[in-house]
Amino acid sequence: MLRWIYENYRTFLWAFALAIAVWISAVTSADPDETRALTSPIPVQVIGQDPGLVLNGDIPQEVKVTLRAPRSIWEMISSDPEIVSAILDLSGLSSGEHTQDLKIQVNARPVQIVSVAPRTIAFTLEPLATQTLSVDLSLTGETPVGYQVGDASFDPLKVIVGGAQSQVLKVKRARVSINLNGIRENIDQTLPVEVLDDKGQKVEGITVSPESIHVVLPVSQQGGYRDVAVKVIVTGRVASGYRLTDISVFPPIVTVFAADPQLVTSLPGVVETQLLDLQNAQDDINTRLALNLPPGISIVGEQTVLIQAGVSPIESSVTLAGEKVEIIGLDSSLTAQVLPLSVDVIVSGPLPLLDTLTRQDVRVTVDLTGLGVGTHQIIAKVEVLISDVVVESILPNTIEVVIRAVNTPTATPAP
Repeated sequence: MLRWIYENYRTFLWAFALAIAVWISAVTSADPDETRALTSPIPVQVIGQDPGLVLNGDIPQEVKVTLRAPRSIWEMISSDPEIVSAILDLSGLSSGEHTQDLKIQVNARPVQIVSVAPRTIAFTLEPLATQTLSVDLSLTGETPVGYQVGDASFDPLKVIVGGAQSQVLKVKRARVSINLNGIRENIDQTLPVEVLDDKGQKVEGITVSPESIHVVLPVSQQGGYRDVAVKVIVTGRVASGYRLTDISVFPPIVTVFAADPQLVTSLPGVVETQLLDLQNAQDDINTRLALNLPPGISIVGEQTVLIQAGVSPIESSVTLAGEKVEIIGLDSSLTAQVLPLSVDVIVSGPLPLLDTLTRQDVRVTVDLTGLGVGTHQIIAKVEVLISDVVVESILPNTIEVVIRAVNTPTATPAP
């Protein structure tokens, strides 16, 4: 028996290899390998970093990965992308420049990593540094004439900046900024802190604690100055059939000045414009008017205000009763009778146009083009010859039309 096995062991080995090959072929055909790039980049995870060191360099946030795996594994990755991860391991690294390969981990088997972009990352580890800075206030723009700002207060007065030592050493100033243009009231805001180098440029990659501070900046009006509202005074009425839609003034508030502060204090809070004449107006009005100011009081800046008045025609509607129905498009060999013979038409539009509307301006028709003998229900059409006048409805809007053949008289033979 042993001799027989010894003499035929090669046959057994070939049979076993053939069986393995057949099995692999069957598995592969049922679950073929596919090479694909992951549809979404993989985020880079940093581990093992010394808490006393800071990464300084352009570390990619994510990488592109291409894998070769059976179709069943790809289905697993599609349903759970976190199966694939990219890790930058900094364990045991000290300060200085380093180059490290990313580790791609796939929690599924079998998988072959075809490519990673980028695969190698160059970076620098620096000691963590901090610095405490007082906060400065940067004011830009100008307050309106007659206003002044007081001394600002901060809470807190200082901030702590932290980061890579080389970046922290660049920081020379911490500031908050306020734009004073148009400011007439006290400023009480929480503003973000900016960190700057010696050239006034922002330093990136720095953490600031706290990131924002509370700033109070008093703003007050100087003696002799006062802000008052502008009141438009009108005279006359717009034309008949028109209405005044709105009146606006710019600026709505003006600053006045008097050498004697008591004069501006005694104002009622408004100043009036010269008369705006609306008499028989039919169009929008855009004009500038001066202000009526008491003696000793002057306006600061532009001496007139812009007035805009909207004037629009009044919209209304009217019913035109008994408009005759006309027939068009009827074949010459046919005759037609319409019922009813007339309709009521309701139109709308600007009242001045409706007042001039006549029956000659409105035409009601039924189009019989292509229709033959019989009774038909036709929707009437209305044409208005005046623009901006709209047809609202027709009563009734459906016309009954009876079409007959024209009776041709029979010729009588001559005696």
